[in-house]
Amino acid sequence: MAVANKHVLQQGPVLATLAHAAWAAMRQQLDARMGKPASGGAMPPLPSPEITATLPPRPADLVRDYVRNVGGDASAYRGTVPAHLFPQWGFPLTAKTLEGIPYPLVRVLNGGCRLRMNAPLPADASLHVRARLEDIDDNGRRAVLHQRIVTGTEEHPEAVVADLFAIVPLGGGREAGKSNGAPRAEGEKKQTVRVPADAEELQRWRIGANAGLDFAKLTGDFNPVHWVKPYARAAGFRSTILHGFATLARTIEGLQRTIFAGSIHALAEIDVKFTKPLVLPAKVGLYIRGDEVWVGDAPGGPAYLAGHFVRTTPAVATASESTP
Repeated sequence: MAVANKHVLQQGPVLATLAHAAWAAMRQQLDARMGKPASGGAMPPLPSPEITATLPPRPADLVRDYVRNVGGDASAYRGTVPAHLFPQWGFPLTAKTLEGIPYPLVRVLNGGCRLRMNAPLPADASLHVRARLEDIDDNGRRAVLHQRIVTGTEEHPEAVVADLFAIVPLGGGREAGKSNGAPRAEGEKKQTVRVPADAEELQRWRIGANAGLDFAKLTGDFNPVHWVKPYARAAGFRSTILHGFATLARTIEGLQRTIFAGSIHALAEIDVKFTKPLVLPAKVGLYIRGDEVWVGDAPGGPAYLAGHFVRTTPAVATASESTP
């Protein structure tokens, strides 16, 4: 089912952030072509100062349609907001943490995410959000930008903690420009991450050609590589590609609806890398082996997401079930 266009009206802050980022990237490119120094200043102190905001509760119909879009059971979230919706309110803050840094952000790639869920987010509570740039790992061939978004309430200031790892290719030849995933050590050849042959398939997904546009309507991430075919092809992809955070959200919901028997409180943490662009449309599976997880075409085939997860203790899960 297509996502309603009305949700775009809820994405003003993210859209404004994207427009600002596009303008900054354009200025960087123009300065480079004219031989001018990069418009960004010196490297900021790290960790950077925190950017903070207090936001009103998320609209109930937005939360409901988002959960359905990523394969979840909206009734399971009655009274709460899914932690993996954090890009919808967190991106405007994380973008501000990157202002002025001397890197070509137009080339940035989503490398991975670690999401810790310490407490539920009540649907009727204001969200206290803070973000900062934690550190930068620059080896001259690529830079990994580590950002952190903390979302909480008055009762639980650190209810949800998301660590984001964005990769900026810096050159180093053709191979570096194709990295599209986790950083590699100097001289190391890129290794294709594969779904293990003995991994168990939990779910099979049929993801439509418009999945990127639908996710954009729900989160505000309208990067054209996710929904405009000509743009995606110009960027080197066969077609549009799914957002990494959409793959992560589908993974969390897939785990909850299978091995966690529908509980939305049984997962404490998930740590993943986006190892290969997921070109749309697609038919892929969700696989596990113990507490490791992959999204891929088939056992033995390439993986688009790879990582591991941590389960909550029974006592914590029981306490969360009774909250709010």
